[in-house]
Amino acid sequence: MSDSRPHTFSIKLWPPSLPTRQALIERITNNLSSKSIFTDKYGTLTTEQAMENAKRIEDIAFSTANQQFEREPDGDGASAVQLYAKQCSKLILELLKKGPVAKVAERETLSEEESSASPRETVFDISKGKRAFIEAEEAEELLKPLKEPGNGYTKICFSNRSFGLGAARVAEPILVSLKHQLKEVDLSDFVAGRPEVEALDVMNIFSNALQGSLLSSLNLSDNALGEKGVRAFGTLLKSLSSLEELYLMNDGISKEAAQAVSELIPSTEKLKVLHFHNNMTGDEGAVAISEVVKRSPLLESFRCSSTRVGSEGGIALSEALECCAHMKKIDLRDNMFGPEAGVSLSKTLSSYKHLTELYLSYLNLEDEGAIAIVNALKESTSPIEVLEMAGNDITVEAASVIAACVAAKQELNKLNLSENELKDEGCVQIAKSIEDDHSKLQYIDMSSNYIRRAGAVALADVVIKKEGFKLLNIDGNIISEEGIEEVKEIFKKKPELLGVLDDNDPDGEEGDDEDEEEDEELESKLKNLEVNEDD
Repeated sequence: MSDSRPHTFSIKLWPPSLPTRQALIERITNNLSSKSIFTDKYGTLTTEQAMENAKRIEDIAFSTANQQFEREPDGDGASAVQLYAKQCSKLILELLKKGPVAKVAERETLSEEESSASPRETVFDISKGKRAFIEAEEAEELLKPLKEPGNGYTKICFSNRSFGLGAARVAEPILVSLKHQLKEVDLSDFVAGRPEVEALDVMNIFSNALQGSLLSSLNLSDNALGEKGVRAFGTLLKSLSSLEELYLMNDGISKEAAQAVSELIPSTEKLKVLHFHNNMTGDEGAVAISEVVKRSPLLESFRCSSTRVGSEGGIALSEALECCAHMKKIDLRDNMFGPEAGVSLSKTLSSYKHLTELYLSYLNLEDEGAIAIVNALKESTSPIEVLEMAGNDITVEAASVIAACVAAKQELNKLNLSENELKDEGCVQIAKSIEDDHSKLQYIDMSSNYIRRAGAVALADVVIKKEGFKLLNIDGNIISEEGIEEVKEIFKKKPELLGVLDDNDPDGEEGDDEDEEEDEELESKLKNLEVNEDD
């Protein structure tokens, strides 16, 4: 016991802090560009070249010294510090002896190690192959490239490999040595199948190792985090000041976990992507997430789909999104917003100028919510490319407003209004709305809308004329057999543009009491229908 105490309480000199490393880079820059006995003899570099070479010298010296420290894990790091300084001095002198490189256009390498690694790989990915457990011995072999001096890895992906405690301890010093050069870290699905206690310990190890890194992207998806898991990553989350992308999908994010996320991510000023999907967030959790959104003025992509959010949470999120003027993509699918939250969301959408993708399927919007949203989109200047509003109980009452919105959005590439009740009248209005221009339109899904012959033929007649169109889906409707034949005839030269019709029911309930004469009469009435963008 007496022998171990000095080591337990000794001060660790390694690794140096980021400010210490930066200060050294500045000193090296000064040595390479200022007058001295060495620069008088060998020549000086420009300030720009000196800074570039100083960064490379420090990086190589740090990697070399860190390997020394790993061989003496019980030491205080003094030998690593000495080697760090010695390597820097050696590399500075080697560079100066090469002559006045400032006059040479090409970049010269600093060492054989760097030369052999050029062009350096920037992505280290072990996610390929079968999902598998990884223990200490395999980790030693698998992570070897990350220990090479002067490596250029800025992104690591450990997804699809389940790290045990031994493997995590192998990874820890490696991550510590790399954390100041890493920009993107993917730890999705990296503790699968581990007991909770072990999984939390692994998360803590990774969190502490990466603390203080300058990550722009962090993916912690598919880890069943829950509140305990979120807090296990607390050290890392609190330290991130440059984060631009955060992914927490399929993580068991309950209201408590969502509150922990809001608490532990104080710096979101640079956040551009925030994705929650398939969590059990609920209304109270959505309120917590809305606080994160409010603090993220640069947010461009927000996903909170399949998160059990109802009207209260939907309204909170909608109001928070007003703070995000740069928004380009919103995905709120598969929640229980209802009409009131839809109306609240519409107020936010009306102010956007850059929105290109909007996914609002299965939100129980009904006509009231849908009308408010499409009216807001019509009035906005957003160049909408994708609009999805499937499964919202939208009826023909909303069709004219939807058609007016679609007519106004000439950038539209994909329109999905499936699983509603737009019927023939609504379908024909949609067809009319895309008759002119819409040169970028490629996909339309109007499946399961109680459409009969008139609506199907109207859509087919319009899309077949559009160059670049790729797929029309009108399956799951109640088109007569004659109508099906007519549609197939329209697509005769381009059958690949028409989706399958396996689930079409020519004897469906909406058509039980309708005969072909009434179908033709409806088609005749709708033939001259005009879509008014001012509706």
